[in-house]
Amino acid sequence: MAVRTIGQSIGDVISRRSRQDLAWKSHRPATQNYFTSPMDDDDLLRYSRQIMLPALGIEGQQRLREGSALIVGLGGLGSPAAMYLTAAGIGTLALADDDRVDLSNLQRQVLHTTQRIGLAKTVSAEQGLRALNPAPRLVLHDTRLRDAALQAAVADADVVLDCSDNFATRFALNRLCYALHKPLVSGAAIRWDGQITVFDGGPTGPCYRCLYDEDGEEELSCSENGVIAPLVGIIGSMQALEAIKLLCGVGEDLSGRVLILDALRMQWRELRLRPDPSCPVCGGR
Repeated sequence: MAVRTIGQSIGDVISRRSRQDLAWKSHRPATQNYFTSPMDDDDLLRYSRQIMLPALGIEGQQRLREGSALIVGLGGLGSPAAMYLTAAGIGTLALADDDRVDLSNLQRQVLHTTQRIGLAKTVSAEQGLRALNPAPRLVLHDTRLRDAALQAAVADADVVLDCSDNFATRFALNRLCYALHKPLVSGAAIRWDGQITVFDGGPTGPCYRCLYDEDGEEELSCSENGVIAPLVGIIGSMQALEAIKLLCGVGEDLSGRVLILDALRMQWRELRLRPDPSCPVCGGR
């Protein structure tokens, strides 16, 4: 489609909206920064395919532009999640990973490249995301976030994406997100199996601890068990989708539901997740 035709279609979309739908733009002070100021013509063109969606529209796009997310882990899950949130026009994206790009990562961690082997994953991610969309504000954490630093990073985000590869980080994120009432988008993939769910941070749970016993889970890693490359792309992309829905306030998220994918058979299962009354994190609230 020619640029002229795209521009005309955007104009048609905008003209169909009522004056009330667009009135909010005229009330924003000129001194506000990029993330809270009205979108210009370039923004409308870049995000036109999203703005056309009736459930999203210009107001939803502006909410995404004003929103913030924290991604913990920039590997197989974090790569597509970061790319799609950046491309979709999120306002602020915090990226946390203390690892460096290795040749063995490149089979599945599509945000990184051969030329960036040896770079910190946060630096590599910044280069890739800037090339994709220079507008979002990127906050880099190139050390493993713990204790007060992790709490501060979670507190600064509107939504948290757990793309990590170890249970210690997952349980720590769960405790903080529950305590701070932050929605947590949890994804995992190993071998041919993937899963995704959302813990909405509500006062009654459920939470990640309701799903997994902190003392009883076997630690699984891709380095020891392997993983098929497109699987992490599927789960990571779905994490970005759930985060966008949460930030924009549209649709129905995966709270209380766990989707499990058997990629060898290409079969999805949905499990209902209920709060565990004896959960040490959310039980008894």
